[in-house]
Amino acid sequence: MGVFSRLSDIVNSNINSMLDKAEDPEKIVRLIIQEMEDTLVEVRANAARAIADRKEVTRKRDEFITRGKEWESKAELAIAKGRDDLAKGAIAARRKAEEMVDLLDQELHAIEDTVGKTNEDLAKLQGKLKEARAKQRSLELRRSAASDSVRVSRQVNDGRIEEALARFERYERRIDELEAEAESWALGRPRTLEDEFAELEAEDAVKAELEALKKRVADRTSGSN
Repeated sequence: MGVFSRLSDIVNSNINSMLDKAEDPEKIVRLIIQEMEDTLVEVRANAARAIADRKEVTRKRDEFITRGKEWESKAELAIAKGRDDLAKGAIAARRKAEEMVDLLDQELHAIEDTVGKTNEDLAKLQGKLKEARAKQRSLELRRSAASDSVRVSRQVNDGRIEEALARFERYERRIDELEAEAESWALGRPRTLEDEFAELEAEDAVKAELEALKKRVADRTSGSN
């Protein structure tokens, strides 16, 4: 037996209330959706049979209406020919055809009610199914987010990560010390001939760039005037 036993149970169900009481909401919502989908297939099959019945009854009704008209014409012909006996038989046959039309009208009316009710039930059922699928999606997203949060928390609070970071900081400190030691060797050393020329070349480059900049500014100023 599924979560629901009748269509009315599904239509009148409160999915949120069911999930609030469930120990495993994801499992329950899967069962609800499966039951709804199975019921939807069954209801649609019933609707298809009812529609087929409506077509068949409508066809029979039209046939008996045609027969009634034919017997009416035959009765008129018999009267015109002076054959009252045949006219009576034709009238009786016409009345039977009319009775069948009345019966088929009643059956057709019942089928129409069934099709209309089924259409309403399908609309409600599809609405409930949409609600259940949305709830399933919401539960999946919440579970995924919770799993990610747990995984991140485990990594953040993992002592091995903090230990690795501490080792990295100690390694950086060791590199800083080595670089400082290398720089310390240059302190107090006399400047070489190469250092002097490099400084002169750097000064010349700066002066040349400064003169070029002054010229551009002067040209732009004179041009604006």
